[in-house]
Amino acid sequence: MSIKIKIQQPRMPQSLPPADFHEMKDSYLNMCIISDCSIIGEEMNKVCFEQVIFKNVTFIDVSFRHIELIDVIFDKCNLSNTDFSDGIIHRVEFKNSKILGLNLSEATLGNVLFQDCNANLSSFGYADFKQVKYDSCSLRNADYYECKFNKVDFNLCDLNEANFTRTPLNGVDLSSCSFNQIIVSIEELDGCKVTTEQAIGFSRLMGLEIKE
Repeated sequence: MSIKIKIQQPRMPQSLPPADFHEMKDSYLNMCIISDCSIIGEEMNKVCFEQVIFKNVTFIDVSFRHIELIDVIFDKCNLSNTDFSDGIIHRVEFKNSKILGLNLSEATLGNVLFQDCNANLSSFGYADFKQVKYDSCSLRNADYYECKFNKVDFNLCDLNEANFTRTPLNGVDLSSCSFNQIIVSIEELDGCKVTTEQAIGFSRLMGLEIKE
């Protein structure tokens, strides 16, 4: 059973007016919904979105380094290969979205939900996680190199060949997840919750031979 971690939901008003991304002024946009469009070739530093819903939006060749996302929902969006590195991500939901290769390296994430997302090859290296949940996501070859985890939940995720090098997994429950192998050391597994079958697989990292 997955760890029960309470994730604060984005704080949204009851209704939001539609907006055009290209009408954004001073790298700040708030209290609106952006839908059914593409954002192409944008490169901005320290852009801020607050109380914004992105719905059916495709991001193409977009780099928003040092982005600030507060109370934001991405619903049915395509953020493949988008650069949100060094971002501050707080009370944000990624739902039913394609985030293949999304770059969140060195970002700070608090109260973030990833639900039913394709997050294969996504990059979270050196990121700081606090109260973050992945629910029914594909995270094949995702990179969690040297991350800090505080109340992080992986529920029913595909973690095959994900990289957890130098990321302590104490208190993390992987028992509902599937993988043939993940990149991790025995030291980092201390306190990690796994199934018996998974434990047998990890024991091979120690060079143990399992008698059938």
